[in-house]
Amino acid sequence: MNGFVKVAAAAPNIEVANCTENIHRIESLIRKADKQGAQIIVFPELSVTGYTCMDLFAQDTLLDRAKDAILQLVEKTKKLNILCAVGIPLATENKLFNTAVVFQNGRILGVIPKSFIPNYKEFQEMRWFSSGSKLQPQTIRIGNEEYPFGTDLLFSAKNSKAVVGIEVCEDLWTPVPPSSKLSMQGANIILNLSASNEIIGKNQYLRSLIAQQSARCIAGYVYTSAGFGESSTDLVYTGKGFIAENGTILSESERFDLNDKLIINDINIDYLQHDRLVNTSFAPQPQNENLSIIRYIAFDLAPYKNKLDRFINPYPFVPSENSELKDRCEEIFNIQTFGLVKRLKHINAKSAVIGISGGLDSTLALMVTVRAFDTLNIPRKNILGVTMPGFGTTGRTYKNAVSLIKSIGVSFKEISIKDACIQHFKDIGHDGKTPDITYENTQARERTQILMDLANQTNGIVIGTGDMSELALGWATYNGDHMSMYGVNVSIPKTLVRYLVEWTANNMPDKKTRKTLLDIADTPISPELIPANEDGTICQKTEDFVGPYELHDFFLYHFMRFGASPSKILFLARQAFNKKYSDNEIKKWLQTFLRRFFSQQFKRSCLPDGPKVGSISLSPRSDWRMPSDASVALWLNELENKE
Repeated sequence: MNGFVKVAAAAPNIEVANCTENIHRIESLIRKADKQGAQIIVFPELSVTGYTCMDLFAQDTLLDRAKDAILQLVEKTKKLNILCAVGIPLATENKLFNTAVVFQNGRILGVIPKSFIPNYKEFQEMRWFSSGSKLQPQTIRIGNEEYPFGTDLLFSAKNSKAVVGIEVCEDLWTPVPPSSKLSMQGANIILNLSASNEIIGKNQYLRSLIAQQSARCIAGYVYTSAGFGESSTDLVYTGKGFIAENGTILSESERFDLNDKLIINDINIDYLQHDRLVNTSFAPQPQNENLSIIRYIAFDLAPYKNKLDRFINPYPFVPSENSELKDRCEEIFNIQTFGLVKRLKHINAKSAVIGISGGLDSTLALMVTVRAFDTLNIPRKNILGVTMPGFGTTGRTYKNAVSLIKSIGVSFKEISIKDACIQHFKDIGHDGKTPDITYENTQARERTQILMDLANQTNGIVIGTGDMSELALGWATYNGDHMSMYGVNVSIPKTLVRYLVEWTANNMPDKKTRKTLLDIADTPISPELIPANEDGTICQKTEDFVGPYELHDFFLYHFMRFGASPSKILFLARQAFNKKYSDNEIKKWLQTFLRRFFSQQFKRSCLPDGPKVGSISLSPRSDWRMPSDASVALWLNELENKE
């Protein structure tokens, strides 16, 4: 469904060496996962027998019963479409291998042996098992049939982009895990059958290792480990489970729990494939890659059913954890600051001019400029904060602008633009009353002219205030607020600007400044180019015209970061905002986003310089290069046709 594959990691409470009981528990978890819509499930290594059988692995009774048990399990689950990977010891060619048996619909598809056999500290697997890393492509007999056997197997869905690779426990901990090579050859979901014991600090290290490997492979990574029921003679096993995607842990199981473990989540295959396409270093390099031949085994991925188990963040640019948000804001603020510091040093500028409206964007830009000047030990008085009241300026924003400029110690200048605009209206034959686009843009361009001329007078630069969300929508006056000499907010989305202003306020020791900043953060977003209401409140609210910025930032993130289709963006937005906006509202504003994004590229094609701070930038010199006259028809048609 919309490029998602539902995966599961299971850890049954086994009994050591009791294969009959173990496959009963495994079967129960397979059925439970299938009922919850899982399409792929993985179990711990050697889960049919138990990992801690030790020298019992040399007993024919155990090995023969394990083979019988896996065949029974395959037969019992033949009516289920879920793809299963189960751990079992299997002997062939006078060697014993620690293997993963992959099966579906009553048919074994292939068997993968463990490549790296640990033989240090508490692990003595070489006493019983051989490595499968040097095996040539071959088959292995289980019962009366031969099945593909080797580390060269990948399972490719005929009806999906999903390609599944397998590695076993220690394989992950090596300098070059098998999953790295499997991913280079197409695997986008890695299953790891493990039996990792608990010691202090190991779980956090393992968690980071899984997240890192999923990022390195640009893949989904589904990990499960032996749980309660394994022998505790010397070690303790708790059934750890993790589901990760491209560096992010999506789900993890509880440890130290006596129950069977089952976690389920959704891997976004479309997004993984997108990142692989744009990451040109991911493809194998002929001059230094000697990748083995892979045997691809086709299977039918079960139809997607049930709802998404995955949380879709409605605010992808804003971290959900408060501590992480603080760290993110500080890092962004520092990137903005150091970008401006470099520009000031390069041109040897000792002054800057910035228009202060009392709104979010100009406030953030001012605070960044102050930090940059403090860093360079340049007096704050060399920053000229200019407020330029116009026809729509309200008392609240004017008061906040003046208060902020004066309280932080920068120079203040007030220049009304009303008389200049009235004269301009007369010059061009405008009545000066009709609040059309000319009426609005005249004010924006007059303000920019004032700022540019003041910068010339003071031998300084004009600091741009516009943010990335406005650029995406083209919500800027061409050669008006669209233009500056350095734009510090150019890759900050609107939903994050507010948090940055609040973060700045909360780190401000001066109570008066903090109060002003918090009031600015609470002010409705508006260009204030239309006269205020009779009670003096803001009349022109941007979001009433272009739509909610939280929706547009969501659209922008998925469109830019992953190249998502409009229908997929719509699907995700409905998941994320289903209680806040109706389906029709989301679709309406998505259409608005697409139309404006395509029609307004000409403004982005000539952007001033400014620092990239996150995974997305609209700079025509780096992340986004698009013809200014590209048609939006395909995107709008796709949205309509797939609805």
